[in-house]
Amino acid sequence: MSEVMITSSAPALSVLDLVPVRAGQTSAQAVAASLDLARRADRLGFRRYWFAEHHNMPAVASTTPPVLVAAAAARTQRIRVGSGGVMLPNHSPLVVAEQFAALEALAPGRIDLGIGRAPGSDPVITQLLRQSGTTSDVERFPDHVRDILSLVSPDGAAVRFTSGGTYDVHATPAATGAPEVWLLGSSDYSAQLAAALGLPYVFANHFSGQGLERALDLYRSQFQPSEALRAPRTFLTVNAIAAPTAEEAEARSLPNQRMTARLRMSRPLVAMETVEQALAGADEFDGLADSLMASARANWFVGTGDSVAAQLAVFAARHDVDEVMISPIAGAYDGEPMDAAAGRAQTLELLAAAG
Repeated sequence: MSEVMITSSAPALSVLDLVPVRAGQTSAQAVAASLDLARRADRLGFRRYWFAEHHNMPAVASTTPPVLVAAAAARTQRIRVGSGGVMLPNHSPLVVAEQFAALEALAPGRIDLGIGRAPGSDPVITQLLRQSGTTSDVERFPDHVRDILSLVSPDGAAVRFTSGGTYDVHATPAATGAPEVWLLGSSDYSAQLAAALGLPYVFANHFSGQGLERALDLYRSQFQPSEALRAPRTFLTVNAIAAPTAEEAEARSLPNQRMTARLRMSRPLVAMETVEQALAGADEFDGLADSLMASARANWFVGTGDSVAAQLAVFAARHDVDEVMISPIAGAYDGEPMDAAAGRAQTLELLAAAG
């Protein structure tokens, strides 16, 4: 398929990648497939490519966004690359600042630092990640965001001692720029904090879509201009699958539908099924699972390239955003190469061509 650049008549498109791992696939193959997808998104004209942070999940290999961002930055030329997001309570603010200051030095003007406060895993893994004292204090999340904003700036931050005096701290010795910091979330809290700090904000609509209108209204109505941003700036995330036919797109949605049902019913998680495995396992699910699958599917954008592109344009206009970040969740068929993601690549190509 030839590559066609996205035109200005459509909302800008970006990509959110969880680095899915399907049955029989190794982590190395899954990462190779995602990096190939990042190169493709760069060539096709997508605006940005973000990696999520999730832990200890058989079907997700995006445990360390900074590592993946560095690899993607080294393999691309134009596209912005970043985290969607770093789950800040899991990490020291200084370490996050140092990582992303180094990334900004690696790819100047192309780095996004998306920050969230969710754990990105189950309670056991959360405890293991947060064995670092006050870093794990979720109530200090706003302070830690402010710390990062100071630390990644060329001027750095100053630690003030109660006994008097200060101590200068820089995330990198001689910065000439800083990563663009975004707040991410799916609740009123994150929208209001982004507004109060004058930061760009992304609502995680790909989770369920519940609360979207209220979060956007809170962010826009309460926004306070800052040095970083003079007016509200936001975009939305969606799950999307595009294929040459609607039938193929629906089939490629089945593995993720079933994964969603497992998550919501707290069933044991497995590597992502192929389409054939999902079809073969249909009888193992009950009516509740079917209902959960249907509910998830109702919020996704699935169809041909032209139909999905048209739906995305309507969606963007309805919520007054000029950018939509798609999580390309197309499943794989048996026999498709393990070190590539044919269905996800096809989604990007068809949406770029339709734009």
